[in-house]
Amino acid sequence: MLIVDDSRLSRLMIRTFILAKRPQWLIIEATSGDEALQMVEHDLPDFISMDINMPGMLGTDAAEQILDKHPEIRIAIFSANIQETQQTRAIELGARFVSKPVTEKTVLQALDHFEGAV
Repeated sequence: MLIVDDSRLSRLMIRTFILAKRPQWLIIEATSGDEALQMVEHDLPDFISMDINMPGMLGTDAAEQILDKHPEIRIAIFSANIQETQQTRAIELGARFVSKPVTEKTVLQALDHFEGAV
């Protein structure tokens, strides 16, 4: 699994909640969309949690590029930006939109998207 977020705290919380439910998962992290694109080319994850608003490339743009090359990857887009346009863009990409703040409940919503049922 790849966690992409410029907030260290958000990455830590997502990691903690995921590992509490799936301790066997290998988790890697990126702090930007650009870094995520590079990491996906070296370590192809099954699942990605992606923030939208980060320095440089938007998470939705990074998700689009990743899914163009690797449509089998499941992506959950986490964002405090709950505008309908952002939610619609995530859905159009085939990703799951999950609103921030990061909580155990929101991470479980992402897991549900990744696995079908938790």
